[in-house]
Amino acid sequence: MLNSKKRQHLLFWSVEILIGATLIYVLSKIGFLFQPVGTFFSTLFIPVLIAGFLYYVLNPVVSLLTERFHFKRILAIVLVFILLIVALVLIVVSVIPNLVNQIAQLATNIPSFVSDVESWLYNISQTEWLKKVDVMEELDKFNLSYGSILQNFLSGLSSSLGSIVSTIANAAMIVITAPFILFYMLKDGHKFVPNVEKVLSPKRSSQVSDLMGQLNKTLSNYISGQAIECLFVGTFTFLGYWLIGVDYAFLFGVIAGLANLIPYLGPYIGLLPAVLVTIFNDPFKALLCCIVVLVVQQLDGNIIYPNVIGKSLAIHPLTIIIVLLVAGNLAGLLGIFLGVPFYAICRTIIVFVYKMIQDARSQKGDDGKKDSVAKKESL
Repeated sequence: MLNSKKRQHLLFWSVEILIGATLIYVLSKIGFLFQPVGTFFSTLFIPVLIAGFLYYVLNPVVSLLTERFHFKRILAIVLVFILLIVALVLIVVSVIPNLVNQIAQLATNIPSFVSDVESWLYNISQTEWLKKVDVMEELDKFNLSYGSILQNFLSGLSSSLGSIVSTIANAAMIVITAPFILFYMLKDGHKFVPNVEKVLSPKRSSQVSDLMGQLNKTLSNYISGQAIECLFVGTFTFLGYWLIGVDYAFLFGVIAGLANLIPYLGPYIGLLPAVLVTIFNDPFKALLCCIVVLVVQQLDGNIIYPNVIGKSLAIHPLTIIIVLLVAGNLAGLLGIFLGVPFYAICRTIIVFVYKMIQDARSQKGDDGKKDSVAKKESL
């Protein structure tokens, strides 16, 4: 038989679980009430995300101008915005045309690429162990003719025309709203923690200040470090591809830099396009591409990552892989990019709360010991 204390404890948690299940059931039945709230947050999510990313990249520059060179904050923000606009103009003028040109060249050379693949498959099919299988007949079943591919593309384009227009409208709204959000983040972001501290008790305000400081450090290290890493990987991968004579080196360098945002799996994803384009025509060049990526990743892993991001996240590789799988399944590509920083934030909060509870318990135990000692001395 359970004693009364254990029965009360079991009853308490049974009631708590029952209340929680009932609450979840009721909320699932009145989801229409929360739909406007969900629409509101989903509309602001992308602009706030872009503005937050740029905030952590640009805020150190604003802080440098205000603290070291004694600029007024508004003037420092204006100068940073001017630099940002100049950088965007340079990207639009120099980077985008090269990307568009190489994408157009790659699209033009797709028939030649498909022909190389067919020749490679034909040569493979002539081997002794594949002669019993008609590879070309199996390929014909997929109907990979240029006309069918173009027809499927045009039919898909016409059916998704409405979504394309909606995407363009959303992109235009993001371009308009994100700079305003970024401006006010840079202008008033440093006031957030002091304003929160004003409405809390001194003890809680110091705890919240410590937590905000840890979250800010985690996000700042991750976002600024990832930006530097992607720039390094993209630039040096492009230079390596260009030196060994890979076609579309600039395009593949940009892909490698963006793919580097995905931990552990990113380098392989960034390498894949260069290998696919070269391996059927020049296998040795595909091997050289692998060597270029290997060298760049070694430099990044041994020099850039330890000095830029360091061990601030300290997340086990297996944990990262699990986070990527779960986040990718829940939120797709966006989840893959945001899963690791979101996990880092949640872990920082949980560790902080756990330490705070442990400190409170130890302090309570010390106070109890002091009271008992005082009672003994009084006796």
